[in-house]
Amino acid sequence: MSLTNRILLGMAAGILLGSLLNLIGHGSAVDGTLKTIIDDWLVGGLFDVIGRIFVASLKLLVVPLVFVSLVCGSSSLGDSARMGPIAGKTLLFYLATTAIAVSVALVVAVFIGPGSSVQLDTSAAFVATEPPPLKEVLVNIFPANPIKAMADGEMLQIIVFALLFGYALSQAGEAGQRMASYFNDLEAIVMKMVGVLMAFAPYGVFALLGRLFAEMGLSAILDLGAYFLTVLGLLIFHGTVTYGLILKTLTGLPPRVMLKKMRSVWAFAFSTASSGATLPITLRTVEKKLGVHNSVAGFTIPLGATINMDGTAIMQGVATVFIAQVYGFDLSMTAYITVILTATLASVGTAAVPGVGLITLAMVLEQAGLPVEGIALIIGVDRLLDMVRTMVNVTGDATASVVVAKSEKQLDEEVFFNPNADAHPEAPDAKAPASVAGV
Repeated sequence: MSLTNRILLGMAAGILLGSLLNLIGHGSAVDGTLKTIIDDWLVGGLFDVIGRIFVASLKLLVVPLVFVSLVCGSSSLGDSARMGPIAGKTLLFYLATTAIAVSVALVVAVFIGPGSSVQLDTSAAFVATEPPPLKEVLVNIFPANPIKAMADGEMLQIIVFALLFGYALSQAGEAGQRMASYFNDLEAIVMKMVGVLMAFAPYGVFALLGRLFAEMGLSAILDLGAYFLTVLGLLIFHGTVTYGLILKTLTGLPPRVMLKKMRSVWAFAFSTASSGATLPITLRTVEKKLGVHNSVAGFTIPLGATINMDGTAIMQGVATVFIAQVYGFDLSMTAYITVILTATLASVGTAAVPGVGLITLAMVLEQAGLPVEGIALIIGVDRLLDMVRTMVNVTGDATASVVVAKSEKQLDEEVFFNPNADAHPEAPDAKAPASVAGV
């Protein structure tokens, strides 16, 4: 069985076992000893330990991988002056797709009306975290201490420092060439670490999903069925149809090839609900399976993991309409436009803030004149939807990488169309994307 299929099997087994344990643990006939074994030893013990170790192992690779990949990519582009166009195209792609996502979400949610016939307790309370002012966000992008930025995992600061360091390597003559060669070797080693970790992925995925569904169960979805299904349907549509159309229109490449190669990335994204934790797997897949040169992928993937929030934008659009309908508010066209602009700009402005989805939703609701307390109504199913949102976000990161690479002639189409590219990531690399002219 291939690694991807083993990961998907672990994912399915975790969901089924977790749901079964939830039913058993909440059954009226279960005795105290069995409940203790399930809650404390299995779910809160074994599953928790394996899942947390797995996520920690993913996160330990994020900072070295982002830094090394960006240094390699920017140093190879330093003499060609292409970093500016690549950055501009990437930012434009992420902002445009976020605006599309929230606009479509608003239109569909208004048509379906997920909150029009829902009776929920509107006295629930929610305290929103204040987002930082835009001036502070801009200033904090630039690190005063790059070592501290790496220790704290401040991705935007790491990206800025890595780009500057890589550019300096390209301008430093023989010394820069020697150091660039060292970073290229270091990147191969870090990628090998990613491959080793992926061999243990099925067990980590199983433990994470087993614990989540054992604690949550499927009953939480029933009370918010219309909202849940609306968001879920839009996420699936955006992740497959919208990105597929964009890829086909801008590159002429078949979307099914890319989507098929994203299956293992989706499993990681769904299990961890974190674009950052999934970043090592996304970057490896984009480079080794989709053929995007490191000079592009090393920039687009880390930046996308930080600011690309199409999945969150869809949730914000549907949640805004849902909360307005539950509380009996009628939104004007001006309010809808405000929601689109706020959600799009907030995807960049609050990128490095913990709990970014709820913070940006609070901003959107305030701008639309809706009660922020309404967020408490949807928290029950937000964790599960967050997992699907992450799948959409990493698909957007991969799509942006392929589109930008194709436009910059940094895409190895032989690797893109090769179904066996990087087929065994725990073994030596099957085939790395070949360098192209000008790199």
